[in-house]
Amino acid sequence: MSTTGTTHTLVVEAGKAGQRVDLFIGEALGLSRAKLKRLFDSGAVKVNGRAAKKGLLVAAGQSITVVVPEERREVVPEPQAPLTVLHEDAVLVFVDKPAGRPSHPLQPGETGTVANALVARYPECAEASEDEREGGLCHRLDIETSGVMVAARTREAWTAVREAFGGREVDKRYWALVTGPLADDGEIDLPLRHHPRHPDRVEPALEEGDGARAAHSEFKVLERSGEYSLVEVRISTGVLHQVRAHLAAVGAPIVGDMLYGGREEPGLSRFFLHAKALGVTHPETKQPVRVDSPLPAELLAVLERHALPVPARPSP
Repeated sequence: MSTTGTTHTLVVEAGKAGQRVDLFIGEALGLSRAKLKRLFDSGAVKVNGRAAKKGLLVAAGQSITVVVPEERREVVPEPQAPLTVLHEDAVLVFVDKPAGRPSHPLQPGETGTVANALVARYPECAEASEDEREGGLCHRLDIETSGVMVAARTREAWTAVREAFGGREVDKRYWALVTGPLADDGEIDLPLRHHPRHPDRVEPALEEGDGARAAHSEFKVLERSGEYSLVEVRISTGVLHQVRAHLAAVGAPIVGDMLYGGREEPGLSRFFLHAKALGVTHPETKQPVRVDSPLPAELLAVLERHALPVPARPSP
């Protein structure tokens, strides 16, 4: 946090007398408990000019001042964090995201994300994206999804690639291991929306409206072994959990994806979903650029256990 901020002055009305000061401030300013704790710990809350503790009960007519610091949104460089670069040029960097690592920070000062490692090696990426937290990344992957991601080194390149994502002009290929009956190939055109009772997942939206977002996927079975199928999924849209929810909706949930009904895989601490290839039109040369990511060792081991060969590369 910075040393500057916004000063709020609140006066306790009679109807609020006897309320705890932290609850009073939280309601008045819409602040989270974590942020309130930081404010009280730093002495940023004063009642009638004196520093207050969060358990204080307020009285009618009291004047409360709260200095809310401005939060720095930029990514903290993390030079020691590992980063695998798959391809780079003057304006783009393609990196290999491991499972278990978030794409970018959500909170100020957060570390351990791909963006932290990225801006440590390519400082210009920090200025490329509109939201500084993204560190130049043009898209996101779920924490437990591994694979290729692209970041921009200039604002012009970031804008061009983001527009390509929004215009369904990016070729995104995923490999997933699933169980259940599945045709050799097909399309899934099924809108998705946030689940009303489970905000951490999405569900099919059979009717437009109510937060439904268009979602289109194409799939092709690459290899089969018993109940298991290695599938390549190509998506033109980018809805949260799209590949996971679509495969589950057609009765072929991803192995290890317990949130969407996937079968547990002993020894695998993630679900079997890998962003295998990413193809974009280069923002400067206007030529197609396609970058592939190799399957990580833990996913190769699963294929071996189920006697599934590894295809040479994603289909054309």
